[in-house]
Amino acid sequence: MTEFLSRPAAFLFDMDGLLLDTERMFMQAFVTLTSEIGIAAERAEAFFATLVGSSSAHTTARLVEFLPEGIDFAAFDQAWRGLHRENARAGLPVKAHAREILTAIRATQIPVAVVTSTHAETAHHHLEQAGLLPFFETVCAGDEVAANKPDPAPYLEAARRLGVAASDCVAFEDSDMGTTAAVRAGCYTFQVPDLRPADQPLPNLGQVIVPDLGEAARRISVLQHAFA
Repeated sequence: MTEFLSRPAAFLFDMDGLLLDTERMFMQAFVTLTSEIGIAAERAEAFFATLVGSSSAHTTARLVEFLPEGIDFAAFDQAWRGLHRENARAGLPVKAHAREILTAIRATQIPVAVVTSTHAETAHHHLEQAGLLPFFETVCAGDEVAANKPDPAPYLEAARRLGVAASDCVAFEDSDMGTTAAVRAGCYTFQVPDLRPADQPLPNLGQVIVPDLGEAARRISVLQHAFA
C-alpha cells in the first residue's frame, strides 16, 4: 500500500464539507428558517447532519417528511436556497489545508477532479468563487451521472474523464455516503469527518480516517514534503 500511495494516478475530492465549509453554511440557513416555523435549533441541526452527503432527490424526500404539516415544501426549499446564496455572497470559507494540498498536488502534475453531489452550475460557481476551480481538470457533478453517492458511479465517471482506473486513485471524502461511493469504486479513500450525527459511529469500510486534509497528505509520499 505504501508503494501505491507514493504516486497515485489521480486525486479525487468531494467538495462540500471537505474543500469548502458550505455544509455548515447550509445548516445555518436551515436552522434560521426552521426556527421561524417552531422547530428547535438542536432538532434542526441533528436532522441536517443526517442529510450530509445526500443527493438533491434524497434531501428533498427527507425534508418533506421532516417539515411540519401545512408547510409548503417548494416555498421552504426556495427560501432555504435563497438564504444560503445570500450568505454565500459574503464568501465561501475554504476548509483547513484544502488550498495547501491542492497546491502541492499541482506541483506533482498528477490530475485532480472534484466529485460532488451538487449540481454542475452551482459546483463550478462555488469553486470559482473560492478560487479553487483552476486546480481541477474536471468537476463531476450530481446532475451529470446516472446515480449519486453512495453509488460508485460518480467516482467511476471522474476517473474515466481523467483516463485512469478508479482503483489507481486516491479519494478524499467527509460524509459516510461519499466514502461508501469512493470505496465501492475501488479508490484508496481518506475520510475527513465533518458534520455528522453525534451518536452515529463511522462506518468500517476500509477507509483511512484522518482529522484533516493535512494529515491525509502526510500519508502520501508524493505530498509529504509540503506538510512536513
